[in-house]
Order: sequence, then C-alpha cells, then structure tokens
Amino acid sequence: MTEKNEYRALLCRTSDLTPAQRLVIMLYALSHSDRGGVVRETGQALAEQLGMTPTVFSRIRKQLVQAGWLEESEKFAHITYFRLSPQALGEQTVVPMRRAI
Repeated sequence: MTEKNEYRALLCRTSDLTPAQRLVIMLYALSHSDRGGVVRETGQALAEQLGMTPTVFSRIRKQLVQAGWLEESEKFAHITYFRLSPQALGEQTVVPMRRAI
C-alpha cells in the first residue's frame, strides 16, 4: 500500500471523529517519527502547526488517547511524547483463536 493510500485509509478510519480530532491524527501521521513511531515534537510546536492554542491541542490529544487513537510513548523531563496507536494504523491487535485439536 502506498503512503497516499495509507493516509486515505486513516481518514476513512477516523470518520467518526470531530474535524479537529482528525487534524491532530493526520498531523501525527504526517510528522517525522522515530523507528517506534514516536513523534518527538512538543505539543506546543504541533499546536502551532495547526493554528491551535496549546490548551485546545492538549485537550484534543487527551481525548484521542482515551479513545485509543494515540498512545503515550515516553516522557523526557516534563514533556510527554506520543505516537499513533495500532488502532489508528489499522493494525489488528487481536490474534484469532484456533480450535484445539
């Protein structure tokens, strides 16, 4: 699947979210991340990119964490970094059960 198709699929998966929540998800999807998918930018820097106040951005991000779209990755001093969750990436985290023989 090409990147373009992956972003379209992500937009489809987030259709039940508010427009502001979808913007935050797409910003995380499009931002530079490390191998683990962690976006190492502050919430303030990300909020500026979207034209949001840091308070509004933080509130939306918290909603997305609670809904399972983002997950906290690690903390450095007072800064918490986030990444897209498997749900946002379209990954299935449930392993299908097999019948015992």
